[in-house]
Amino acid sequence: MNCLDVMTPAPVCCVPDDLVMDVAQLMRAQDIGAIPVVADQESLRLVGMVTDRDLAVRVIAEGRDPRETVARDVMSTDPVTCLGTDVYQQALQAMGEHQVRRIPVVDAQGRLAGIIAQADVATRLAEPSTTGAVVEAISEPANSAR
Repeated sequence: MNCLDVMTPAPVCCVPDDLVMDVAQLMRAQDIGAIPVVADQESLRLVGMVTDRDLAVRVIAEGRDPRETVARDVMSTDPVTCLGTDVYQQALQAMGEHQVRRIPVVDAQGRLAGIIAQADVATRLAEPSTTGAVVEAISEPANSAR
């Protein structure tokens, strides 16, 4: 099975100049915790990710106005990605290594094709041991020895 088989295709996304208030409202409306940031809606070239944690730490905790702050100012750049043709275990390993709960799936040109989240692993693989291993790796404290 490859990443194309496990991913949620065509995820909602935003562009760098979108207001974080709009990004947060999109997260709420879609019931998701991360939004891929693409250079523009035509190319869909992935340039970053905005997570609910980014909003909490880089907007709320820093006292920024979400009606004036844009995604570019708070997004994580160079997100960990996988290719749609990668074997899904590679994506799961990357999620664990980098302690991320979601991994964007891109094509060979870096265009956003989908996203793999913990929930996708749990619902689409039907492999409790795999799901448990991914959750454990992602949840491991960053400062613990491996």
